[in-house]
This record gives sequence, structure tokens and C-alpha cells, in this order.
Amino acid sequence: MENAEIQIDALSICLNINGWEMMISLGFMAAASVRVANELGKGSAKAAKERLAYIFTDNKDVASAVGDLSPLLAVSILLNSVQPVLSGVAIGAGWQSIVAYVNLGCYYIIGIPVGIVLGNVFHLQVKGIWIGMLFGTLIQTIILLVISYKTDWEKQVTIARNRINKWSKVETDHETVVTSDN
Repeated sequence: MENAEIQIDALSICLNINGWEMMISLGFMAAASVRVANELGKGSAKAAKERLAYIFTDNKDVASAVGDLSPLLAVSILLNSVQPVLSGVAIGAGWQSIVAYVNLGCYYIIGIPVGIVLGNVFHLQVKGIWIGMLFGTLIQTIILLVISYKTDWEKQVTIARNRINKWSKVETDHETVVTSDN
């Protein structure tokens, strides 16, 4: 590998971040595997069907509805793992207003109306509302991804330096630093 140390260091950082994100789901995996194994060992096939909803409710109808919504939960987890990172990139680049407009547009102009139509007109109820909100999040993720991908990051460095120079002045003799707060 060229620059093997850099590549391995970068991979290590990415895998650490991925590991942090996975801790919760791996905890659920461990708990589910023990429960399913115990139920199968007892000969109870019906109880082996892991239903996470029963952690929160004893109501069979609610648990069934949670099972029906689980695919949307999976998509939500995926999108909500990517979208905040892209928002953070944009905010770090100083595009807070762009992120705000993208958020407002995607949720209030796209997500909520699509959710209302799917939930009420197409009678999908809460599933339709959630699908609409996920659609808004998907559009938001795509927009932020395109913005991040098409950004000239070298130009952003120049813009950031200009902002810093506008708000602070470093004396050439290194005696003092004067900022706009002084």
C-alpha cells in the first residue's frame, strides 16, 4: 500500500467511529441472541421470535404495530446516521443558514405534506406520516451530500481565513493579539 501508515490510521479512525455507532445495536444483538437461544433451548418456538416492542409494552396490538413499523425504523436509523454528519460538515463550513433552509424545506415543504397525503389520503395512518418524514430526511441527506461533494474545499479554506482576518488581527511582532471582542 502507498502511504500505508496514513491509510491504516484513517481506517482505524473510521472503524472506531463505526464501533461507537454500533455499540447500541450490538447490545441489542447480544440480548436478542441470548433470549432466542434460551427460548429455543426450552423448546418454545413462539417465544423465540424476538419482539423488541415487548420491552416497552405488554399490549399485543401495539407490539404488532411496532413490528409493522420496523422497516421504517431501520431506514430511519440509516438516514439519521448519515444526515447529522452531513449537517455537521455544512455547519462547520459556515453554512448554518443553508442547513436551516434545507431543514425547513425538506421537513415543512416536502416531508410533512407527503406524510399528510400518505397518512390521510392514502390511509396509511402513522406509517404514511413516518414515510413522509423519512422522504424529507432522504431529500435533505441527498441535498447535503451534493453540496458537500461539489464544494471546492480549497476555496473554503480561503473563505475561512478571510473570516478570521476580518475578526482578528495578529501583530507581526508577536506581542499581542487584538480581536473584535477587545
